[in-house]
Order: sequence, then C-alpha cells, then structure tokens
Amino acid sequence: MIQIESLSVLYGSLAALKGINLNVAPGECVLITGPSGCGKTALARAIGGLIPHAIPAKVEGKVTVDGLDVAVTPLPHLAQRVGFVFQNPSTQLFHLSVAEEVAFGPRNLGLLECEIASRVEDTLKTLDLDYLKDRRPAELSGGQQQRVAIAAALAMHPQVLILDEPAASLDVAGTHAIVNALRELRKLGMTLVIIEHRLAEMLPLADRLIIMADGRIEADAPPQALTSDRNLLRSLGLRRPAEAISTPWDELLIPNGHPRSERPLLQLQNIRAGYGRSKPILKDINLDFYPGEFIALVGENGAGKSTLGLVIAGLLKPSQGQVRFDSRRPQPGLDVGLLFQNPTDQLFTESVDEEVAFGPRNFRRYHPERHQEILNIADLTALRTRPPFALSSGQQQRTAMSAVAALNPHLLILDEPTLGQDWGHLERLMDFLSKLNQRGTAILLITHDYKLVHHYARRVIMLHDGQVQLDGHLRSQGENDKHEIYYS
Repeated sequence: MIQIESLSVLYGSLAALKGINLNVAPGECVLITGPSGCGKTALARAIGGLIPHAIPAKVEGKVTVDGLDVAVTPLPHLAQRVGFVFQNPSTQLFHLSVAEEVAFGPRNLGLLECEIASRVEDTLKTLDLDYLKDRRPAELSGGQQQRVAIAAALAMHPQVLILDEPAASLDVAGTHAIVNALRELRKLGMTLVIIEHRLAEMLPLADRLIIMADGRIEADAPPQALTSDRNLLRSLGLRRPAEAISTPWDELLIPNGHPRSERPLLQLQNIRAGYGRSKPILKDINLDFYPGEFIALVGENGAGKSTLGLVIAGLLKPSQGQVRFDSRRPQPGLDVGLLFQNPTDQLFTESVDEEVAFGPRNFRRYHPERHQEILNIADLTALRTRPPFALSSGQQQRTAMSAVAALNPHLLILDEPTLGQDWGHLERLMDFLSKLNQRGTAILLITHDYKLVHHYARRVIMLHDGQVQLDGHLRSQGENDKHEIYYS
C-alpha cells in the first residue's frame, strides 16, 4: 500500500528526513514514535502528499501510495485515498456545525445526499459524537475538535488513514472511542499510520512500532520487541508505556476541599463564563489558589478546563463574578502566564531567541543569564536562530512555554503541555516547572496525563460540565493499591 524509497526532505538547509526506506502492507497498522523534532510529522506529510504539494520542501527519493506516485499525483486525487488528521485539528476545521464538517469531504466527491447523510450519521455514531452534531467546531474543546477532525477524515472512506498524535488532547472516554473506531477500521482492511508519544493506548492496534531519531528510522519491529528494550527507550528519551488508563478521575481522587489558612494568591468568586451568546461553559466557580501550589486541573473533554484557564489569565471576561489577584485584578503575563493548548497562537517573532526575550524586554525585565538558563532547560539553545514556524510542534510548545515562563509570573498555567513532547523533553520541562514552583511560582497544569498528575501535582481539581466536582488529591498507592499500575 505504501512504498518509500530513499526519501529525504529538506526545508532550506535543514534536513527533516534522511534516506527513509519503508514499506507498509495493505491493512497494516504502523505506530511511529520518537523524540520531538525527529521527523515523524514530516514523514506523515510526505506520505499524504502535503510535502511537496502544499508545503515547500526539497524532496529526494520516491513515495508511492496505492500505486500512485505522490510527487506527481494532485492532492485532490490523493485525498480520496489518504485521510490525514493534523496534530492541531483546529487548522482543518472551518464549517459552522460538526455535521457539515463531516459532510464536507463526501459532498465534494459528488455523492448523493442520501449517501452523504448515511456517512455522517455512521461516522458520528462510531466516534460517539452525535451529541455535538449541531455545535460549531470552533466552540469545542481541543479534544472534541480532535475527534471531529478524525470523523471528517473517516467519512471520506480512505484506504489509508494517517493520524498525527490522535490521543494527545483526549480524555479517557474520547481515547476509547478513537481506539474502538480504529479497531473496527482495521477489521475492514484500512491501512493505518499513527504518530504518537503516548504509546499505551495505541500499542494494541499496531503490527509494527517504528522509532525515529534525527530524521532516520532507528528501529522497526513488533511493538513488544521494542517497548521491552528500556535502554533503547531511555537513550531516545521515550516514555515506557504503562497499562492504558481506564479509571475515571473521580475514582482516583480524595476530596478535601483543600482548606488553607494563609491568604490566597488568586480568588475566583461566583464565576460564570462562555463565548458569545451560547450558554455558559463555566457555572458558579468558586476557587482559591495559594502561593507555591502545584495544581492539576482535570476533567473530560468539554468540561471547561481551557475556558477556566483563559478566565484566570485575564484573557476571557466572565459574564458574572470576579477574578481577584492579591485583592486586585491580575495583570496578564506578569501576575498570570498562560501556555495555550495551541502554541502557534502565541508565536509571532522571527526567531526562537526573540520569542523568549520579547516579554522580558517589553516589560524591561530582561536578564541575559536567566534568558540563557531558560533556553538551556527547554533544549532550545541550538534552535535559537530558527523561525518558530519552522519548528516541530513539540519545539513550538517548548518555545511558547519558555516565552511565558521568562516573565516569571506568580501563577503559570499550562494547557495540555504534553502535545508533541517526548518523555525526555517533557521531564525536563516539568523539572523546570518544579524549580519555579520551589522558588514560589504557583503552577496550574491542565492535563489528561495521569502520570504527570501523579508525579507533580499536590492538589487536583476536577471539572465536570463547567462546575467543580472535586477538589483534593490523588489516592496514594497505600490508599488504593489497585491503581499502582497507573503511576509506573
């Protein structure tokens, strides 16, 4: 189905891929992983024809999909055979309803309306998205958008489906829906190429695991043969997959109301907030945050986590209630810094170096030693002259985080920082946050990642349907041994 011969891809003078040779049989499922910036997304784009048709690059070698030479086959023809779900799903969603989004591809194939309606209904049902069919994609959470983008690709009935980090922003239920749908597609003979850092959920689907590094394929073997090689995983900074999580957050948390005697750093009082004229997403939120806390904000996709982050950061005005920072309104950037779920929304300068220095220079707080320290910790020193939009998603995430942290805010919010990050870089990022936390910076981590929550958070707040359902801490292994596997 897919044949790749001596494929090299260069962006200017930068080699993204170096002599890749790969064959994928019809109906096979290939799982690709590797450190951030190793070339995984470039390989996926080359298979789907986005390179070179939509993304300028110098290409050497040959890519063939279902007998078609990708280099000379127009994208509209390739799109009928190859479905592609981007790392950032919002870039491929543009309709006014989920149903219309899913119908767009089949409609462009000139199918009868009855066939289009059938495909939309079947696809939404398969991915458990019926309840969102009339919603605007732009108003959905990142995880919900991810599933809508997958639905839109599946509705085209492609022979090959490429998914770039499909589980990065999904809650447990959403991940299960995706995995179950992909399992059914495998039974129908669809060829799957999945790029993922979070391997546990996708490994049961895979025939082969491919590990990439520095634009090359380092290993290609059955999954068990590679995941059991701890030295290989450790050398590449990859995360050892534990058993996939299936336990809801409310069964892992012990509520305690988090009583504190000192003065709060930030207070949310009777907060209601949403977007436009739609019904409120947040409803009557009352929370206190204290200096030096390390908090995880968890909950299902669409619970209101990102909306709450925007309210706290002063970027979304609540329709009701007050946000008070040390008894006054917070100053965005200085009092509260926010790393967006999509890092490209906050990158705008000509180089990584300028990006990280922009805030401190703007507020006259630039210190060369601290600037260099942040670049080193985020593993960005070698990339400091690169344009941010020429980076991988993981590198963009680290650049945006460094730019936010450079202002040394009192409260730092990170919305799904695992996107595009291998475990080695993520550990360095989290260790840096831990150092900031030890110096007094409060951290609010918005995540679905059980391992991060267990290792770093001392307080966990769970949102459900726009309200605080639980406020407490994770059960320790001694309190409930059955959850030990989740923290490995």
